[in-house]
Amino acid sequence: MDHITFLVAVVIVTALAFDFTNGFHDTANAMATSIATGALKPKTAVLISGVLNIVGAFLSTEVAKTISGGIVDDTLVSPGMIFAGLVGAILWNLLTWLVGLPSSSSHALFGGLIGAVWVGAGAHGVHFDKVVEKILIPALASPLVAGIAALIATYLAYKLTARGRKQSVTKGFRLGQIASASLVSLAHGTNDAQKTMGVITLTLISAGALGHDAGPPVWVIASAGLAIGLGTYLGGWRIIRTMGKGLTEIQSPQGFAAETASTTVILTSAHLGFALSTTQVASGSILGAGLGRRLAEVRWGVAGRMVVGWLITLPSAALVGGVSASAVKHGGNFGTVVVALIGAAVAAGIVLLSRRNPVHANNVNDHHEVAVRTAPPTPVGTAA
Repeated sequence: MDHITFLVAVVIVTALAFDFTNGFHDTANAMATSIATGALKPKTAVLISGVLNIVGAFLSTEVAKTISGGIVDDTLVSPGMIFAGLVGAILWNLLTWLVGLPSSSSHALFGGLIGAVWVGAGAHGVHFDKVVEKILIPALASPLVAGIAALIATYLAYKLTARGRKQSVTKGFRLGQIASASLVSLAHGTNDAQKTMGVITLTLISAGALGHDAGPPVWVIASAGLAIGLGTYLGGWRIIRTMGKGLTEIQSPQGFAAETASTTVILTSAHLGFALSTTQVASGSILGAGLGRRLAEVRWGVAGRMVVGWLITLPSAALVGGVSASAVKHGGNFGTVVVALIGAAVAAGIVLLSRRNPVHANNVNDHHEVAVRTAPPTPVGTAA
């Protein structure tokens, strides 16, 4: 326990805070389609998802090992760099949640960490070959694979049930969605909770509390699972609205196909140690399911905004992580405190801004767009 300094403790708490934001940011990946089709009530959906995220955290540690000893040189990393990277990731998660943009929490984390290590230790501190192999290539391939799989599955679902009674078909697929959405939640915990495990493990390695190439201790696995599960339970309603209603109007056969495709891709990648974005996988699956149904409306404007968000997530988080790392590197403990205070102030401002136009369990299916007001809504009966 001598290795657990105040800074290391702060980094661990910050990592769990990121894990929490990852949970509510990514609830939509598993449950948006089930909520949109009425297969599950909103609060029931997030409860199931939260519990299964915790269970999923215990199923594998391959992705955690990729982060703790893969994309950066753990011999050059300091707890201060990791803290700076986490600040970048958390702020990006909160900003994209505010506007209802399903960006990648994973890439926010990778970007923040890469930017912080690059500034703090130099370019040689980042294993760019691993970044390409384990992050960038899966980022390009996974949504395409998931989208094609969902498109084919959706086409077959409608083809095979064409002569069935619509009411019976809908009921059957809604029951199937309960299982398929639950599997996505399990897969999400298996993949995303490991990223925080990897960050905490990397912190403990850099502080000398663990040996190089060590895996995450049990307490790290449990705390990461609980943090992401709690965040998931609170529900990222703004992003659930975008994914459930924004890309296309989802019917139960499409929802089942999208969730099944997402589960297959996420679990396969977790087994191989690919730290992919579950958000990109789920979005690709929903888009594929939309294309697989004849005469379905696909909102390409929303899809375009999402793709732009995917492209700028990693560099944006890297920029914030790099600036934060510079402040920590040159300012020491004072710089760390300044970064923490600024980060907390920005996060609080984003949360307060979101309350001007709240999205919650009771109105999540009302619209397909998320608006952000800069002023409180005008009361009924008063002039605008």
